[in-house]
Amino acid sequence: MENKEENNTTYLQLESEILKVIKEVFDPEIPVNVYDLGLIYEIDVDDYDNVEIKMTLTAPNCPVADSMPNEVKEKVKAVEGVNSVNVEMVFDPPWSASMMSEEAKLVLGYL
Repeated sequence: MENKEENNTTYLQLESEILKVIKEVFDPEIPVNVYDLGLIYEIDVDDYDNVEIKMTLTAPNCPVADSMPNEVKEKVKAVEGVNSVNVEMVFDPPWSASMMSEEAKLVLGYL
């Protein structure tokens, strides 16, 4: 039982560190990180510490379509304990301003 709790704590710490580094990635045209913008749709960490991320962009033809997903991947890959990272770009559902966090809406004047 103790080992299971220990593993759960380690998992939660890893998840927390992943979220922390994702919040360091900003869209260069918008002063809000990609997580609070609502561009990260899913973060999955498996039992082997492999990370799968589904993310989108504010628009499919966004100028950072190549660089931003790669930046997310490299930052997450650098987290201690992460084995591998795969970032999948998805456009369904399409991103909208309603996906932003309250904080992002406040910064961008939506509230």
